[in-house]
Amino acid sequence: MSSRLIEIFQDEALINKIKNRLPYLFHIAELENSRAGKVGMEVGSVREKIIIALLIYKFGEENVNVDLPITELEVDVCLFNQPISIKTISGKSLSGVKLIWTVDAIKSKEFYENYFPRYDLILVQITWNDTGNFFYIPFEVQQRVFNEIGKESYLKLPKAGTNPRGVETTKEALIKLVNDPITMSIQVHWKRDIVKFNPYKRWIDLWMEE
Repeated sequence: MSSRLIEIFQDEALINKIKNRLPYLFHIAELENSRAGKVGMEVGSVREKIIIALLIYKFGEENVNVDLPITELEVDVCLFNQPISIKTISGKSLSGVKLIWTVDAIKSKEFYENYFPRYDLILVQITWNDTGNFFYIPFEVQQRVFNEIGKESYLKLPKAGTNPRGVETTKEALIKLVNDPITMSIQVHWKRDIVKFNPYKRWIDLWMEE
């Protein structure tokens, strides 16, 4: 594997920081994007920024590019010019990962027909009050699993007549991906600490500036 992402898993201090800080930061993201006790879908974008900030912290801002064309549907960040996709899933059950979010059934079908794994994947499994994982799944692993089980077993389209939300991996594919011997992972205990958080304080402070 040529990706610099492997350096995260060789850095004991950073591994401990991920274990200790990631649940806290994701909890803040949920508090910031909740209303009436329900977490909004926009929390996904904030989680993505938290992971990108981790890459900047580790590798330096000059080596992390987030200024990507909007047409790059799967790529969230480039590290040393290598494209990376960032995904987060919630729950102990590895049921699948959404690869593209769209309510357009035609776009979903086009994505399905043209899809082939091309990018390294950072996958964070959030399991509050339990143990989840911070995974690095190299694109080589994705390609091998895709070729082994075939597109029909790797991808899942939304059922006809339902409200489509895009294309996702199947449970079978995801289990093979995370259990591959080349996939790297850090176990994270997802504990919610009590946090005093006011989502408006930052904006109030800015209004108070002269």
